[in-house]
Amino acid sequence: MDWSVALSILLLLAASSSVARGFQDKSALLALKAAMIDSSGSLDDWTETDDTPCLWTGITCDDRLSRVVALDLSNKNLSGIFSSSIGRLTELINLTLDVNNFTGNLPSELATLHDLHFLNVSHNTFTGDFPGRFSNLQLLEVLDAYNNNFSGPLPIELSRLPNLRHLHLGGSYFEGEIPPSYGNMTSLSYLALCGNCLVGPIPPELGYLVGLEELYLGYFNHFTGGIPPELGRLLNLQKLDIASCGLEGVIPAELGNLSNLDSLFLQINHLSGPIPPQLGDLVNLKSLDLSNNNLTGAIPIELRKLQNLELLSLFLNGLSGEIPAFVADLPNLQALLLWTNNFTGELPQRLGENMNLTELDVSSNPLTGPLPPNLCKGGQLEVLVLIENGITGTIPPALGHCKSLIKVRLAGNHLTGPIPEGLLGLKMLEMLELLDNRLTGMIPAIVDAPLLDFLDLSQNELQGSIPAGVARLPSLQKLFLHSNQFVGGIPVELGQLSHLLHLDLHSNRLSGAIPAELAQCSKLNYLDVSDNRLTGPIPAELGSMEVLELLNVSRNRLSGGIPPQILGQESLTSADFSYNDFSGTVPSDGHFGSLNMSSFVGNPGLCASLKCGGGDPSSSQDGDGVALSHARARLWKAVVASIFSAAMLFLIVGVIECLSICQRRESTGRRWKLTAFQRLEFDAVHVLDSLIEDNIIGRGGSGTVYRAEMPNGEVVAVKRLCKATSDETGSGSHDHGFSAEIQTLGKIRHRNIVKLLGCCSNEETNLLVYEYMPNGSLGELLHSKKRNLLDWTTRYSIAVQSAFGLCYLHHDCSPLIVHRDVKSNNILLDSGFEAHVADFGLAKFFQASSAGKCESMSSIAGSYGYIAPEYAYTLKVSEKADIFSFGVVLLELITGRKPTEQEFRDSGLGIVKWVKKVMDEAKDGVLSIVDSTLRSSQLPVHEVTSLVGVALICCEEYPSDRPTMRDVVQMLVDVRGLPKSSKSGSFKDSSIKTPVESQQQWEDQDREEQQRQRRDQAPLIPL
Repeated sequence: MDWSVALSILLLLAASSSVARGFQDKSALLALKAAMIDSSGSLDDWTETDDTPCLWTGITCDDRLSRVVALDLSNKNLSGIFSSSIGRLTELINLTLDVNNFTGNLPSELATLHDLHFLNVSHNTFTGDFPGRFSNLQLLEVLDAYNNNFSGPLPIELSRLPNLRHLHLGGSYFEGEIPPSYGNMTSLSYLALCGNCLVGPIPPELGYLVGLEELYLGYFNHFTGGIPPELGRLLNLQKLDIASCGLEGVIPAELGNLSNLDSLFLQINHLSGPIPPQLGDLVNLKSLDLSNNNLTGAIPIELRKLQNLELLSLFLNGLSGEIPAFVADLPNLQALLLWTNNFTGELPQRLGENMNLTELDVSSNPLTGPLPPNLCKGGQLEVLVLIENGITGTIPPALGHCKSLIKVRLAGNHLTGPIPEGLLGLKMLEMLELLDNRLTGMIPAIVDAPLLDFLDLSQNELQGSIPAGVARLPSLQKLFLHSNQFVGGIPVELGQLSHLLHLDLHSNRLSGAIPAELAQCSKLNYLDVSDNRLTGPIPAELGSMEVLELLNVSRNRLSGGIPPQILGQESLTSADFSYNDFSGTVPSDGHFGSLNMSSFVGNPGLCASLKCGGGDPSSSQDGDGVALSHARARLWKAVVASIFSAAMLFLIVGVIECLSICQRRESTGRRWKLTAFQRLEFDAVHVLDSLIEDNIIGRGGSGTVYRAEMPNGEVVAVKRLCKATSDETGSGSHDHGFSAEIQTLGKIRHRNIVKLLGCCSNEETNLLVYEYMPNGSLGELLHSKKRNLLDWTTRYSIAVQSAFGLCYLHHDCSPLIVHRDVKSNNILLDSGFEAHVADFGLAKFFQASSAGKCESMSSIAGSYGYIAPEYAYTLKVSEKADIFSFGVVLLELITGRKPTEQEFRDSGLGIVKWVKKVMDEAKDGVLSIVDSTLRSSQLPVHEVTSLVGVALICCEEYPSDRPTMRDVVQMLVDVRGLPKSSKSGSFKDSSIKTPVESQQQWEDQDREEQQRQRRDQAPLIPL
């Protein structure tokens, strides 16, 4: 045969084979697309009609063979299952799937792609164990699986990949210990295992990874023991982050060997002992964060060698001594965070002269002496927080010219002299807090800070009048000027403050009338002008303020009648008109019918309507100048009791009728539809087969809950709801929260919110299929014979985890979600007693622009004993109602008592008032309310006290006084960040899932973001 002919045949065969493999790639890609949900149409150009896939979106082909070598589907808004067809792309080198919503297991066929160099599946919701046989990928260099829902042990076979240089398995649910064999991956330069559920010791074998440049092990993990000294061998390490993972012991001196380190984060642990002076050898260090530990001793003088240091964060420790003078001389220092320690003496007077200082916070230390005069010499100071010290002298005049200032908090010191001129004219200033000092003089004439939203000058010795220029603070939300010596009238210009929420002018010497213009402050919910010398009537216009919650005009010289417009204002939950010269009638009906008598005392001309103009004249006024009718009170109680009885009757009848309808229609054999929210290995028939009497584990007003074991052995919970229709056609049907739960849970992905697996429905009945929680609800367990399983550590964990779930609903969902039925029975516990917020049948959606606002409901929803007072009065709901309910849950956790106990009903106290009353009267304080099953001798009293404090703040009467859920999370986490000074001894922390951000005082959360930005892209682990 002619060799040229033979060669041509061979080339033809090779080309044919290449074309065939090209068709194989096209077929595999189309199979991948078929398994996905492409809601944005990102892959619309992947069509069967094309001869080759090489021009499709996200595809890169080899020019010679036309084989697919790269598949990049990053950030394409894809969801659904990622198909096993990927194994047919045998020439694939690069696979990138990050920032999508793929669910189910990662296909094991990936292990057959022997040419794969780069694999990125981060920011998805892949579940299950990490697939095996990855040791076949001998060419793999980068594996990024960050932020998924993987579980099970860390894949040990990865330690056999000789070329792996970048490994990120953070942000999932991997559990167990870090395999010591991970120390064999000597080619690694990047290793991140943070944000999982890992336990056990940090293996010292990681010290063999001598090529490692970045190591991240913290956040959510809970390691035992301390920091292995062997990590001091990682001489190439540039970033070391082992924050928030339960570490104990001392900081190894060997870390001082890491001369290339630029970031060292060990915050939020239980490290003790002194700061090793060897850390001064880290001459390249830019960020040092040892905050929120139990460190003691002084700041080592050796740290003066850290001439590149930009962040020094040592807050929330037990450090003592003086703040060394060298700190002011560090040329690159931007942030100095030393709050809540025991530092004494004066602040270094050269602070700020390095020209780079941006943030200084030394709050809550017993510091004395004057403020450094040149804190803003470099013109970069943004945050100055020095609250709760003993600082004396005047506020440096130079601060009035510091154009970079954003926040100034100097409260609780001994400062004297005037407020610097220009301070209230800074264009970037957002917060100025100078309360509780000895400042004198007048408010500066120049008032022009367009971004200032918080101004507190209260509890000083300021004089003069309140300048009309305050109206030139257009962003102002809270204004506190009380407890000074201000004179003159209330400026009518305050009515121009359209964003004002809180105005407190009490305890001054103000005179004149209350300006009617204040009614123009449409967002004002707190107005206190008490204890002044005001005269004239209350402006009727104040009755048009729809969100006003508190009005206090007591102890003035006001006269006339109380305007009926105010008496009918439904938003008002507290008012005080006492000790004035009011006259006329207080109606016994309307919103103010239930006000306490003390709201009106001291007004001789004021009387209740049932005793005005008739009857015994001697009884028209009581000893305090007002008579409130006992008959009216009895009538009110009778009306409330009747309404409650009727409501309960209708509820019982409705539930019986609902169950009857469900039973009658069960046999109709309607067609069932199963909607899955993730990959399921069972169908509707299997779910229906479980609906038998023996499987019932709970009943409620909205339906019945069954425990169901599927054919594959998976156990799920099935909640059966029935649709009651108002007529035969089904018009006006009400689905008992089914639609709300579907809309809510179908979108939510959070470890502390119950996972909705799917739903089944037909024309009569709805079924919700959840992950099964073997320990049931918190309420059931807490009030059963098994309550001894809930020791203090477990209860604290449940509190924190529940707060995370609610925080996600309020702050991270879009639209924001108000649960509206937060209670212990709606907090479910898995096998490890981790908490999951459940039951979204009453959930209410709010657009982001509506956050913090109220919305009117047609009727009260929620559970008796947990409902916020303003919700019961006004039917207006906001996220602050959830926070009140959560505070009740915290008290229930601590006391072991139901909020609905008969004792609380009979006394009219409620659990919140009962806790306050008992703690005030009992000798042993907080221990008097603690659940009797908790052994007081083993309780960390400071933690219990702090948790009670958080609960009571959540249960404040006025919504504006309650924290946000993000604040609550921070406060709860901070409970275990405080030094352990309880008489009961040290307390070992449990595996609490804590946020990624460093713990800060809850009222200062905005500075967390600034600190994180300085951490040079330290990894963020999502909640």
